Amino acid sequence: MKIKKTKGIVKQLYKELKKVKSYKEEMAALTDEELKAKTVEFRQRFENGESLDKMLPEAFAAMCEADMRVLHMFPFDVQILAGIALHLGYLAEMNTGEGKTLTATCPMYLNGLTGKGAILVTNNEYLALRDAEEMGPAYEFMGLTISAGVKRDADDKFENDEKKEIYNSDIVYTTHSALGFDYLINNLVKSADERFMRDFYYIIIDEADSVLLDSASTPLVISGAPRVQSNLYDMADFFVRTLQEDVDYEVEEKNVWFTEKGLEYAESYFGIENIFSPECFEIYRHLVLALRAHKIIEKGTEYMISESGEVALIDASSGRMLKGVKLRGGQHQALECKEKVEITQENRSMASITYQNFFSMFPKMAGMSGTIYDARDELYDVYGKKVVVIPTNNPIQRVDCPDWFFSDSEKQFEAAIKLAVKKHETGQPVLIVTTMISDTEIISHLLVKEGLAHSVLNANNAFWEAEIIKEAGQMGAMTVATSMAGRGTDIKLGPGVKELGGLAVIGVGRMLNIRDERQARGRAGRQGDPGYSRFLVSLEDDIVEKGTDPEKLKKYIDGKKRISDRRIKKIVNGAQRTNEEMGVTNRKNSKDYDVVLQLERKLMYDTRDMLLDGGTVEKEKLMAIAGENIDEFLRENKKLDTSTLNRYLLDNISYRMEKESSLINLSNKARVKAYILARVERSLEEKKEAIGSENGMNDFIRVSALSAIDEAWIEQVDYLQQLQGAVSGRSSAQRNLMFEYQGEALESFRKMESRIKRNIIRNVLLSEVSMDKKNKLRIILP
Repeated sequence: MKIKKTKGIVKQLYKELKKVKSYKEEMAALTDEELKAKTVEFRQRFENGESLDKMLPEAFAAMCEADMRVLHMFPFDVQILAGIALHLGYLAEMNTGEGKTLTATCPMYLNGLTGKGAILVTNNEYLALRDAEEMGPAYEFMGLTISAGVKRDADDKFENDEKKEIYNSDIVYTTHSALGFDYLINNLVKSADERFMRDFYYIIIDEADSVLLDSASTPLVISGAPRVQSNLYDMADFFVRTLQEDVDYEVEEKNVWFTEKGLEYAESYFGIENIFSPECFEIYRHLVLALRAHKIIEKGTEYMISESGEVALIDASSGRMLKGVKLRGGQHQALECKEKVEITQENRSMASITYQNFFSMFPKMAGMSGTIYDARDELYDVYGKKVVVIPTNNPIQRVDCPDWFFSDSEKQFEAAIKLAVKKHETGQPVLIVTTMISDTEIISHLLVKEGLAHSVLNANNAFWEAEIIKEAGQMGAMTVATSMAGRGTDIKLGPGVKELGGLAVIGVGRMLNIRDERQARGRAGRQGDPGYSRFLVSLEDDIVEKGTDPEKLKKYIDGKKRISDRRIKKIVNGAQRTNEEMGVTNRKNSKDYDVVLQLERKLMYDTRDMLLDGGTVEKEKLMAIAGENIDEFLRENKKLDTSTLNRYLLDNISYRMEKESSLINLSNKARVKAYILARVERSLEEKKEAIGSENGMNDFIRVSALSAIDEAWIEQVDYLQQLQGAVSGRSSAQRNLMFEYQGEALESFRKMESRIKRNIIRNVLLSEVSMDKKNKLRIILP
């Protein structure tokens, strides 16, 4: 079933819907046992070569009936329509409250029949656990296994065997971050038995715009062993405090770079000739980190100092404090230095991937959200996915009022409170939505002055958050929240609220993008309920201040010059457009940087899988690698002496000294190479003899090669993470940054390959190896 033209998508979906409904009575007539037996039948038909597309109408109808019998909910036509779109790999826009959770059961069931695994991810643990618990009984009724890949307590970790059981389930509900990290961890294991994931097959991404766009600029990074703590943070921080804007550095939106004069000043300050030379990489990297810490990363917006005196990051979209999350590549330590708090240990990056490249690994990927159509062009460009808008089950009754415009925030907040009080006096529930955590506190303070009881939602606990947001539709409720708080949780109206006009949403401040505003408005008017929404914006909104020349705004904000609503609207909407364009650019840059790493990562992971699955490095290949290593050694030591040769032999070939090395004609490079290769071959034979079997020798070589690969790969990932930050500060030199990054990444990859080859031979020849009493290999690597 292939649908090529966007215009024909919905028409084709309705054709499929008609087929699904044609089986409704047949399924309703089945006994429970007969309905359950359909799963066995479908699986047999799939194994016999019947496609899922062909089975879709019957399988969807069976699952709809199961939903009715177990969950007491029969999917509406529009939910089945969306389910068909999800099976076909589209991104479905479904209005808030249209029942995305139930919608997913049909495509998840159909793809779960394959035995390859169907995964649904969303953006927090609460939603993943809630949906798994609520929908799980319907899948289990139909004979499918289901697991949740997260726990309520984030500090409570799964054991390896538990993860294996989870990912072997037919259906898995989890979060995008948990799944991404598990993928990276799965590719760091030391033996095949430790792997817990199978090949990816089908995935549905709930709240898809939040996951695929809002979370896409920051790669997933696994940190490992601590790096040697740098003493350059303090020096760089002090240096940056002496700089003059527009003289030594320039700032443009969220980018900052040194001017030519600034670079010359740095070279003079640190007593170096060329700051871009390889030996000055660490100095330059720390200067860029310090510059970004002081001039780009904003306290109160992007981070805060916690009660325990630590630099804590803030989720810009929800206002939540991000527990345990740190900026990578030394940026977090640069912020700590700026804030004069204890500098924490900087860890190496062991593995990394962006969401764009991660989700592109799934053969079948779909998604759903209430606000995804506005980003359709970017989603098609990045993921190759088309967006289809699913009609609502009932006509939308919500009244979306025109925006109110203000020159300054004082008038804006005053008007918001007056409007909230007016609505509240009738008993109508009110949800005040802000863009920033600091704004929720201001609103809360003003409501306290009015004597109004209210809930404030900028919490860092998604479970508590969801419970509060559920109650926001009760009569007389007053709730203040950041735009993303409680996302994915329906606000159901309490008794008598419909008659009062439903939930009133008051938005304070122009939001980061149109999607967030639609998400906020969509809190009201679910499933055809009445509702109300209005946004109040001003020239002091955070997004305007960041994206507009402050001098131009000052005269209007101070009231020295009159400004019309039309003019304010133009400035505010222009700032939002600029921010959206920046978001697209940042996400594209993040993906472009990761493309380099992606190519290298695939090569390394494929090599690891080959070794884990029983592959080894044959003797001929080992000898060839040793030959390459020797050639490199001889190129680097054109005037070879006995001492240097012996050092090489001791470090790479054997701990045993031999007299004949002093008798070789060192000017005859062919003779030297032949001698070293003979030593290599002799050492290999000695190892094989000590182990006593071909299989044991292969296992030993496999472990040696894996260790060499992992050690070098971790260094490479860590270096590329640092390189991204360092390259971003080179704009002043009018360079093509991506071209420079790719060039340096390629060069470092070549060095990594040489390091792997050296270390494979070292590990094989210099390891201590023996067999224990249980006939198992004991290996002590050099």
